[in-house]
Amino acid sequence: MKSPNISFLRTLQFAVLVLLTLTSLVLSISNHPNEHVSFLGRRDRLLAQNISAARMTCDKYPRVCRLAKSPGPDCCRKQCVNVSTDRQNCGKCGKKCKYAEICCGGTCVNPSNDKAHCGKCNNPCRKGNVCSYGFCNYA
Repeated sequence: MKSPNISFLRTLQFAVLVLLTLTSLVLSISNHPNEHVSFLGRRDRLLAQNISAARMTCDKYPRVCRLAKSPGPDCCRKQCVNVSTDRQNCGKCGKKCKYAEICCGGTCVNPSNDKAHCGKCNNPCRKGNVCSYGFCNYA
């Protein structure tokens, strides 16, 4: 027969083990803001995105745009964007580029004929060359 002290120690060890397991579970949830651990122990990103999207908008919590995997560091109309590359918010919120233009460094440019951004952003043509149809010295 076991003495009462041994069974008490085993019960205490079990309680500490359960407490450590729950603590590590909570820490793993807080380290992954886009994940949700379900009651089965699986990580469900879709559910977490729906919950966080409903609660955390950048107009109330601007730091959410600075998180890893955010579309951009700036907040425009409750959405995280990058105003230096976003065609709908080029340079500032609400400034839209025209149909043929792209946003390069916060400025709307036409890559078909812009010598400094020929074909894509920051692709300058050499001195004396002309940008046409997105190519330097096309003809």
